[in-house]
Amino acid sequence: MLGVATPGERCRAKSLAIAGANEPMEPSNMRILKRLSLPAALTAATLVAACDEQKFRATNEGHYQADDPGEGAKKTEAKAETKEAKKEEGIKIDRSLLAQFDKLPAAFASPKNVPSEAKVSLGKQLYFDARLSKNQDVSCNSCHDLAKYGVDGNPRSFGHKKQLGGRNSPTVYNAAGHFVQFWDGRATDVEAQAKGPILNPVEMAMKDDKSVVAVLNSIPEYQESFKKAFPDAKEPVSYDNLALAIGAFERTLTTPAPFDKYLAGDEAALNDEEKKGLALFLSTGCTTCHTGVTVGGSMYQKLGLAKPWDRPITDTGRKAVTKQDVDNLMFKVPSLRNVAKTGPYFHDGSVATLDEAVTLMAKHQLGKELKADEVKSLVTFLGALTGELPKITPPALPPSGPKTLKPYPT
Repeated sequence: MLGVATPGERCRAKSLAIAGANEPMEPSNMRILKRLSLPAALTAATLVAACDEQKFRATNEGHYQADDPGEGAKKTEAKAETKEAKKEEGIKIDRSLLAQFDKLPAAFASPKNVPSEAKVSLGKQLYFDARLSKNQDVSCNSCHDLAKYGVDGNPRSFGHKKQLGGRNSPTVYNAAGHFVQFWDGRATDVEAQAKGPILNPVEMAMKDDKSVVAVLNSIPEYQESFKKAFPDAKEPVSYDNLALAIGAFERTLTTPAPFDKYLAGDEAALNDEEKKGLALFLSTGCTTCHTGVTVGGSMYQKLGLAKPWDRPITDTGRKAVTKQDVDNLMFKVPSLRNVAKTGPYFHDGSVATLDEAVTLMAKHQLGKELKADEVKSLVTFLGALTGELPKITPPALPPSGPKTLKPYPT
């Protein structure tokens, strides 16, 4: 507006006043500066330069305005938007590191045990049938409860006459994907594993395989079911075929988890906290042992690899099978699938919580002391390995025949 000094004129006047120049403003700033002392001149010159550098622009109305005073706020807002965009983008994992895992199949196939509907159905019945135990009160499902993620929740399971088993019962879900069976690897596959507990005096306590076959042959419907499952067998009802049938059923027991969707490329399958835990899982060294389709179950490892195990232990692990000192305290590495649901942990079931199990494994297997937030992060990721249980209803079992043995009183 006319008669009003512009911001630039006011700024120059202020700078000269600060410098001690009280003379009326002259056309040239330099005339005034010449009459000032050196310090004052320098001060004034600095302020004048600052004023001259300040940019002004005229509006349509003829006003003079400095550069938008909200420019800083705009920059702050832009930074906030960038930060929010990165937050929305989420944590990114180098997918090349995921090659050490495999997506879970619908079932674990075996060329030695080709499945059929009849064989799987028979295997399911046998899995739930307690008549395969001496007192007819223990079945496969007693210790490997399919409604409880394939475990019974006990440190060690109760068998014949309430005897305690020597080790923790691992989950049967996804077990067909392991390279061997049992903690000490004494069975090569689920078919071989199925034969063990039935004849174990502590578990199901049947006298021998002939006693088992006699029970099966005493049940008419089982005779027919074995013929359908093994149509080419000269003797359909056999202990080997019992194991094949149970194995065929167990090979269907898979639990696809959010982690499988993530492996398949679905970034949204894991949330940021789970991805953070996965990143820590990869960087901490957990994949030294826990890799493959079952995130474990693919190798033996010494308990106390980095730092000696400092808890009471009498179990020698695989040494009990091989009789070799080199296998002392060597155990099959357990799968981490459904690990959040399958405690208590370790071969003896001595650890109640997953947090403690993670802490101990980092300490004794990797030589690392984890912070509480790191343990929490890893446990969060492990939760993403919890899969969906297949809908399994306990089957109707065929009735006993007149020759079926009664439960032993002792």
